[in-house]
Amino acid sequence: MNNALLDQVARTVDRQRLIDTAVALIEVPSPTRSAGPAADRLAEILSADGFSVQRHDADWPQAPIVMTALDSGRPGPTLQFDGHLDTVHLPYVPPRVENDTLYGSSSADMKGGIAAALEALRVLRTLDALPAGRVLFTAHDHHEGPWGDARQVRAMIREGLVGDAVMLPEYLATPLPVAGRGLAIFQATIRRDGEPVHEVLRPPGTPDVVAAGAQLVNRLHTWNEELEQNRHPLVGHDSTFVGNIQAGEIYNQSPAECLVQGTRRWVPPTGSAAVQDEFSQLLAEVAAETGTAINVDFAVQGGAYQIDSDGRLVHAFQQAHTALAGAPLPLGAKLFVDDGNIYASEAGIPALTHGPAATGAHTLHEATPVEELVRVAKVYALTAVAFCGEV
Repeated sequence: MNNALLDQVARTVDRQRLIDTAVALIEVPSPTRSAGPAADRLAEILSADGFSVQRHDADWPQAPIVMTALDSGRPGPTLQFDGHLDTVHLPYVPPRVENDTLYGSSSADMKGGIAAALEALRVLRTLDALPAGRVLFTAHDHHEGPWGDARQVRAMIREGLVGDAVMLPEYLATPLPVAGRGLAIFQATIRRDGEPVHEVLRPPGTPDVVAAGAQLVNRLHTWNEELEQNRHPLVGHDSTFVGNIQAGEIYNQSPAECLVQGTRRWVPPTGSAAVQDEFSQLLAEVAAETGTAINVDFAVQGGAYQIDSDGRLVHAFQQAHTALAGAPLPLGAKLFVDDGNIYASEAGIPALTHGPAATGAHTLHEATPVEELVRVAKVYALTAVAFCGEV
């Protein structure tokens, strides 16, 4: 990658324009399933910049996805920049910039990253830098679980509104994640026949749903120790975790229902269906042993995956990063689950998560250094040039 292009990209990134874009997006609260106004704001920004904007329901007409493309006019691959506009359901914190740091809800997760990816798109257009192919820019709702179920990303895949590879500007600056664990959020509902009743009035033989819940928690704890044996060199090991158990309304009531909630994570190459089947079998065993009925909501947030570390996307990114920083990023794993898991595990589309070194995701104290947003804009622009021009 030549120095002239690097200098041109660095000069063309407009720091204030990037900040203004991020602030404009953060100004619109957008908890999951309510990101329509934020999507409208993004569409307005793109249109004002002269981009041709498309909107698609993508299985959620309340917030149609926002899509635009920068086409070189020459045959070649499509690199997708994709981000989610929705946020976790925490009190809204308005945007502000202090000490060269952007604060506010979604400044880290992930409207700051979306603004940086958009700035990269502007730079590529201004410089007419794409040697071939095109860059597809998309943004959507329904990312954050358990409120969302990734339906828009899955609809985009079904409808072909995707690229040959995808970059996601989530808050992960290092390492370069080429693999990740799958994640399901589960809620097991343990029930017995009848209504809640005072403990001393229980008919003989009434199943104890609280005891059944405790037994399930213990079984999952023991199983977690066994799951740790299933390991992957990059992403660690399988796990199951219980974070919440609820039952009853008062200390001496025999409840009719008990809820156990937690997570199940797994390493590649195990598939989501096999994991769910195994989990359901364990619940069936506990139900039989305790005389209860157990139903489970097993919501897969994203499957386990591993992409080719020698593939076109990784090579293009490392070329761009080396040009900017003097060295490639070390390869590693993604600790959290994002939409890249879905692209890679369900559609076979290589996906890389790389964004600003931000802090405070899923808290009231999100913060992103402006310099990090500028850096991400540069590396995205250079990655697109390398990806679309690589032979």
